[in-house]
Amino acid sequence: MRILVTGGCGFIGSNFVRLILSERPDWEVVNLDKLTYAGRLENLQDMADNPRYRFIHGDICDPQAVAEAMRGCQFAVNFAAETHVDRSLLGASHFIDTDVKGVLVLLEEARRVGLARFIQISTDEVYGSIEQGSFTEESVLNPRNPYAASKAGGDRMAYAYWATYGVPVIITRASNNYGPYQYPEKLIPLFVTNALRDEPLPLYGDGRNVRDWLFVEDHCRALLFLLEHGQPGEVYNIAGGNERENIEVTRAVLRLLGKPESLIRFVADRPGHDRRYSLDASKLHRLGWQPQVPFEVGLERTVRWYVDNRWWWEPIKDHDGEFRRYYELQYGARLA
Repeated sequence: MRILVTGGCGFIGSNFVRLILSERPDWEVVNLDKLTYAGRLENLQDMADNPRYRFIHGDICDPQAVAEAMRGCQFAVNFAAETHVDRSLLGASHFIDTDVKGVLVLLEEARRVGLARFIQISTDEVYGSIEQGSFTEESVLNPRNPYAASKAGGDRMAYAYWATYGVPVIITRASNNYGPYQYPEKLIPLFVTNALRDEPLPLYGDGRNVRDWLFVEDHCRALLFLLEHGQPGEVYNIAGGNERENIEVTRAVLRLLGKPESLIRFVADRPGHDRRYSLDASKLHRLGWQPQVPFEVGLERTVRWYVDNRWWWEPIKDHDGEFRRYYELQYGARLA
């Protein structure tokens, strides 16, 4: 079996590549990654010499690169995406290019070569915000920020290729991921790394926005499960079952690090900040998958990883000019 993983040098993609190489000894992995700011070769440096692993530097918007990468593959999982809401508020064009046009290029090649299975990684954000209850796979899509809208476009493009051409597509919509190798712009890795340096933790609004947290290893195992047991043409919600207010998560991070809550800085909220996300994942549960990592266990493991792997994140925060520009643009005025 040969599987194409796009965006395999990113956070979730690299964890998925590592899982496949570890638990499917007869599978080969081809990793196509553009190596944008969040896609880093360091994420898979321990896999670089594995004879069952091949890295291709390329863009999913490039049909030639996609054709080379997909050659001989039976499966494909598309992690490649621009993923950060805050960045989409600063400029959405890259999100449309990768999250919609790139998906189209992948689907065209999957159709041409007769791929056996194609998983499109979507997100719970395509549903929008929900005050009570939980979204099911049949809920209306109502994305409320440019990132969510771009992911909804790729999500529906994938379904269209199933409905129109019979490409064996499975669409997954997962809740907020956390874990090792997550670029330090998202809430948990940003707050962990800031707290380790006694820097302020910029918490949007009143801190009471609710997210459901899914440990990245659980997400990857769900995707592997769906590759082998999911039904083409179906959408599956993947939830951790760990709804927490952002202020709760922030305080938990500080407790684990032994840092004071005085590091919390409530800052001006971002535009269109969805209040609550919540997924009903009973469809996937009935198929036979359940998350295994409780939030408290996963958060402790995650915090410990960042404590033990300063070599990984300190160069980003100290020497990556792109990260510094983004951080100043997003938080400079808010923290002033």
